Amino acid sequence: MTAPDPVLPSPEEKARYVNRMFADIAPRYDLMNRLMTGGQDVAWRREVVRLCQLPPRGALLDVGTGTGDIAREARRQHPAVLAVGCDFTYEMMAAGQAKAGAVHFVQGDGLRLPFPDDTFDAVTSGFLLRNVTDIDAALREQARVTKPGGRVVCLETVPPSRSLLGPLFRLYFFRVVPLLGSLLSPNGRAYRYLPHSTVHFLPPEELARRMERAGLRHVFYVTRMLGTVAIHVGTA
Repeated sequence: MTAPDPVLPSPEEKARYVNRMFADIAPRYDLMNRLMTGGQDVAWRREVVRLCQLPPRGALLDVGTGTGDIAREARRQHPAVLAVGCDFTYEMMAAGQAKAGAVHFVQGDGLRLPFPDDTFDAVTSGFLLRNVTDIDAALREQARVTKPGGRVVCLETVPPSRSLLGPLFRLYFFRVVPLLGSLLSPNGRAYRYLPHSTVHFLPPEELARRMERAGLRHVFYVTRMLGTVAIHVGTA
């Protein structure tokens, strides 16, 4: 129960494709997230921020921030925190500027973050790594800009398993999600790409190994929503 993969002949083409895709879906991105997850994405972001263990007046960077929801959640939990959202798609951040909450948006590439070493007490990302062209480079950059002892926390979807629930998740990813996207988004094609980005992504144990290879310590992860979502945590 699959559909043809989008043609992405090179990392450069994938980067351009992903940038255009997120620019197109920015106006309805938050609504689609609520619908696709049954509103559970709100709870996941809260947990991501709690796992950051931020100091009272710390600094958090959210990479691939989109409309800034994780950074905004950090401000909600810790009003004195400096919350920075970085994304390479201007349109996503522009949509986030209209929302309440003091988030500093910076346009930048997750593979070459525009920040000095050891800048942030925590670095987060939500559904970013499956869209980058070099997962290892993205993780190294996140570790680089995190202060020693700070945390890197990654929220990602998990590829469908071979369990009895696997076919049900594939039905949802490849039929329901694209249908919702075609009804609500000006670029329904984006929601045919997104299921493939999940199916071809790393399983949680492999992502944990990649985080360790990037120099992070004490890496662990928890799964949510019947094992379809994982939150990984590593210490710089």
